[in-house]
Amino acid sequence: MNDGSRQDEGLVGMAQIGVAMERGILRTLLGSCVGVVLYERKIKLLGLAHVVMPDSQGRSQPVGKYADTAIPETIRRMKELSGVSRLTLSAKIAGGANMFAHVIPAPTRPIGDQNMAAIEQILKALDIPIVGRHLGGTAGRRLVVDAGSGTVEVHMIGQPTIRI
Repeated sequence: MNDGSRQDEGLVGMAQIGVAMERGILRTLLGSCVGVVLYERKIKLLGLAHVVMPDSQGRSQPVGKYADTAIPETIRRMKELSGVSRLTLSAKIAGGANMFAHVIPAPTRPIGDQNMAAIEQILKALDIPIVGRHLGGTAGRRLVVDAGSGTVEVHMIGQPTIRI
């Protein structure tokens, strides 16, 4: 299911949000986008938002596209899936590559950098600690996230798998 609705397992596409519990696995592919993984260790609850842009500027759809709407919506969906109203979350973030730095000189701050800054600011305001990160560079990433362990595997072409 790739419509941005609740997912127990599978691929989380651009501007989508997935949630899973216990044995659920979520995957996403990232370039300049940032994957925001929220995890509740005690109940093995996972949320993954594929953030494309830093700020909705008042737009409400698609809710998973913007950092300022995707993170609160991920938390809401996690609460809905688990039936728990109070979560103790930690975050891991990955992505934010400057994919075309070698081809197109950026006249402004690269979107990956803007995404990272917005996400870090929002998580700080929500008092959610960032316990792992793999950000920047010029290459895309594939994330595989396991709800049972909270492990985030980062796969990059030609590189060994990194766990954050």
